[in-house]
Amino acid sequence: MSSRPLLAAGVVVLLGGCAVGPDYKPPAPPSMQAYDSVEPGATGAPARATLPADADDLAGQWWQLFKSPALDATLRLSIADSPTLAAARATLDAAREAIIVARAGFLPRIGLTAGTERESSEPATWNGGLTASYTFNAFGGATLRLVEQQKALAEFERDELAASYLTLTGNVVTEAMTIALSRLEITTTLDLIASDQKNLDLVQREFEAGAAARTDVLTAESQLAADQATLPSLRQQLSAARHALAILVGRAPAQWSAPEFDVTEFTPPAAIPLTLPSALVRRRPDILASEAQLRAASAAIGIAVSQEYPSITLSGGLSREALTAAGLFHDFERVWSAAGGLTQPLFQGGALRAQTRAARDLYVAQAASYQQVVLTAFGQVADDLRALEHDADRVTAYHRSLKVAAASLELQRVSYAAGKTTALQLIDAERTYAQARLGNASAEFTQLQDSVQLFVALGGGWWHDAAVPAR
Repeated sequence: MSSRPLLAAGVVVLLGGCAVGPDYKPPAPPSMQAYDSVEPGATGAPARATLPADADDLAGQWWQLFKSPALDATLRLSIADSPTLAAARATLDAAREAIIVARAGFLPRIGLTAGTERESSEPATWNGGLTASYTFNAFGGATLRLVEQQKALAEFERDELAASYLTLTGNVVTEAMTIALSRLEITTTLDLIASDQKNLDLVQREFEAGAAARTDVLTAESQLAADQATLPSLRQQLSAARHALAILVGRAPAQWSAPEFDVTEFTPPAAIPLTLPSALVRRRPDILASEAQLRAASAAIGIAVSQEYPSITLSGGLSREALTAAGLFHDFERVWSAAGGLTQPLFQGGALRAQTRAARDLYVAQAASYQQVVLTAFGQVADDLRALEHDADRVTAYHRSLKVAAASLELQRVSYAAGKTTALQLIDAERTYAQARLGNASAEFTQLQDSVQLFVALGGGWWHDAAVPAR
């Protein structure tokens, strides 16, 4: 007979380890083998998945593929001092502490009590001792689901930290390239303005000599004014990029000056490493974060369902009572207590069932949000791949234009030296060459920046998996 209470207690504890609600199942990976359909009339080839020999040393540091020491130094500074990353790390630490709080539900609560009490006709009494209590959902396993939920939320915060890291590094690289491109655009525009001024001076002299019309002078003045008008916006673009980069490294613009990035220090990657769509969902931090929220929503269903089941509370205490505080250590009376209780919800106006239905609805909503995040990610990769394809066509065209402009300028110089062409024709050739240089540089940097966007869209340092040519 004495073994029955122990057996009953064991059964109750065993039931407390069961968890109601659905067991989480990860979403099925996408079955598609490409990011984009074949575009009618497309001529460019998709990027192939090849890697540098030292790729394994670059995990998470994808920007090193551009081989810019100044960029590497700037990224190290931004990662070390970014307030955004500091906030994300602290939030992750707090989420991990919440797991410990949830796990505490598996353990009894033990406390220390001390006090004094006096009634009107009795002397004061002193007491002190220990209390213990334990509450568990005998059939629902709410604590198990609560721990599961907090783990999922901690994984969400970890993925949010990874997403912040990826966004930060992508923005730093983009701003650095913007600085380099802006500096080149300003230099080239100054060259154009110099050519415009020489052209205007020449036309003005010819007008004064009666060899040119007033309209020629006005045309030259108009061209000079138009090119001069572009300088303020270019200089503002450069200033804004420098300020944005300072903020990204955790400094005020007055506290830190960005390096003078130059177009020649960025080496474009020979090819872009790609993964299949089924691997992308395991790499992109925003997709992983959304899935972690889905796991948390699944656990929330179990927590809601467990509220419909009975809960059992066991409590007990052991204390000493004495007439003086000192008597608690040598002249005391032991007092013990034990209690147990069971609580079973019977009627709460349908609130418990409504909570469960709401939890299931939220899970459905989160599943739809997860699918939307995946679709958006695939769309970004497809956009960036197609942009690189079109960039390749544009760069090829500008290379050809620059080559023609350079050849034309050389011929004009030879012809002008031989006295066969006018200075105006030479100046016009110099201007055409400067414009071709600017267009070529802009096309090459658009290609670089689209490469950065693709690196970010693919999740950063993903190449520890087998690289696969994909579209």
